[in-house]
Amino acid sequence: MAKTIEGPRNARSRRTREAALAATREILERDGFEALTMAAVAERAGVSRQGLYLHFSSRGDLVTALFGYMAEQEGLHASLAPVREAPDAVCALRAWARHLASYHPRLIAVDRAIDRVRHTDPDAARHRATVDEKQLGTCRRLAERLAAEGRLAPHWTPGTAADMLWGLIATDVFERLLTGREWTREALADHLAAMYEATFVSGPGGPAAGG
Repeated sequence: MAKTIEGPRNARSRRTREAALAATREILERDGFEALTMAAVAERAGVSRQGLYLHFSSRGDLVTALFGYMAEQEGLHASLAPVREAPDAVCALRAWARHLASYHPRLIAVDRAIDRVRHTDPDAARHRATVDEKQLGTCRRLAERLAAEGRLAPHWTPGTAADMLWGLIATDVFERLLTGREWTREALADHLAAMYEATFVSGPGGPAAGG
């Protein structure tokens, strides 16, 4: 009997948690970070405040959990698989461009909401720091792999290449090209890959050594 009761209870708990995180994302996308309160999340999710507090003790907890929720909902692990499994560093760089062009635009609205207040709101700052750490970690691995395979272009070190790759993920870049210039995601992926190779790769497909 205990097992029978525990199953539905766990299922309800998961639904409540997911509903709260979905509501958090929706509020950020539609109303901005300033509108994000525990009361607003409970109302949007259709749960009681007491039920919400059983899962998240504060707005900060909600925002902290949001990264993992969005990553799962948008398929981050699968999107990054071609980067991890690429046979060489140049293929990994191309896969990174495709990942960014496909994945990052879906997060622009939340990124915008976070960035508007990250200098004044500690919850937003923590979320931004988590995202930055994850992105920069991938950029470091790409740059270090290029260097290890002897394909990192002159002038760059693994550290500066990683920093530049990370800087190029800025939301403004994607928004200007996709919205302002009406690029397709396919065009964005192609041009990102071409720019990455021309800038960071030495030898065939990139700058000649010493150039």
